[in-house]
Amino acid sequence: MDSRAPTSVTTALRLCLHALLVGLLLLAALRATGDGARHDTAVVVLAGVMAALYGAGALAPVVRPHTRAAAVWLTALGAVWLALLVLSSDALWVAFPLYFLQLHLLPARWGLPAVAVTAAAAITSFVLHGQEVTPGSFIGPLLGAAVAVATVFGYDALFRESERRRELIDELVSTRAELAAAERAAGTLAERERLAREIHDTLAQGLSSIQLLLRAAERSLPGDSPATTHVRRAREAAQDNLAEARRFVRALTPPDLQRGSLAAALSRLSSRTSAPGLTVQFAVSGRPVELPTPYEVALLRTAQSALANTVRHSGARRAEITLSFMETSVALDVVDDGRGFDTAAEPVTSSGGGFGLPAMRARARSLGGTLSVESGSGQGTAVAVTLPLPSADGPAAEDLGTTEGRAA
Repeated sequence: MDSRAPTSVTTALRLCLHALLVGLLLLAALRATGDGARHDTAVVVLAGVMAALYGAGALAPVVRPHTRAAAVWLTALGAVWLALLVLSSDALWVAFPLYFLQLHLLPARWGLPAVAVTAAAAITSFVLHGQEVTPGSFIGPLLGAAVAVATVFGYDALFRESERRRELIDELVSTRAELAAAERAAGTLAERERLAREIHDTLAQGLSSIQLLLRAAERSLPGDSPATTHVRRAREAAQDNLAEARRFVRALTPPDLQRGSLAAALSRLSSRTSAPGLTVQFAVSGRPVELPTPYEVALLRTAQSALANTVRHSGARRAEITLSFMETSVALDVVDDGRGFDTAAEPVTSSGGGFGLPAMRARARSLGGTLSVESGSGQGTAVAVTLPLPSADGPAAEDLGTTEGRAA
């Protein structure tokens, strides 16, 4: 009879309503037989029919609030009750459980008129049965109707408020879980990047320098000298360990870079960045060269952060990402035609990329590069980061090369 999930409170209220209606019908039947009324048999039969009809509707799964089946069931109950009311004045009290049924099962626009009709019928029964008409005969049914209306509508309001709070709590729990997962993922990625940078800047660079020194020593020694053999083996061991360090660095790089080059990662970034009315384009200038992993991570994170600010704050219709390879440096430019901002009051953090302009500058400085921002009110924004390419004869250049497959 109710689509809501049953609870201990609603179950108790439902049982009380059942007991009240059946008890009042039983009272009317007992009073009719005890007083020897003229229509006592008819009263008992109608009371039994109404009780059976009520039980059938209460157990029927199709009788639910605001359904046609509920309206038909209430109409049948009301008809039997009116017939019983004509025969017995004691049936008047059955109006009180009927109030609750009508308000609960019918929409408000039909429930309130049904309650009014039921109260009017209860008051009319005083006149039909020759009862003394007093203020109480009017106040009683009307007061009962008012109590039923206040109780049902008050319960509905409390139920809706409880449901809203439950939904808010569920949303809060879900949001907290998503936030925790995002923080864990961000922390994992940050730690992977840190480890990759540390391995590249310390272990890989050190092994690369050792390999260069051993190669120079090997060339300066006679070919048939026993020391040459030891130096060659040492150089090969350094070379193998350098290759292993490079594999560690590649394994710890961001997923976007694991699936291809930096240019491919930036192209995917531009294609999947979406905002109403915004078009993002990507271009490569110059002849691409292989970059150390920290360079690729720094350029990718800068592009992500700058593009996130474009989407969130600029209101731009067009943005361009340009990766430029020059003879001695590599540059990344992110330019949009948005509303711009005052560069003297740069935001500390970006909304989405996780890196503010100070953090991007620090990342560029750690690689010996620079980051510049040009913007103005209504003039769009241009973010440019420039990193010097490793020296052709330095350890970093050696780290860029491929591992030799055989000893010199």
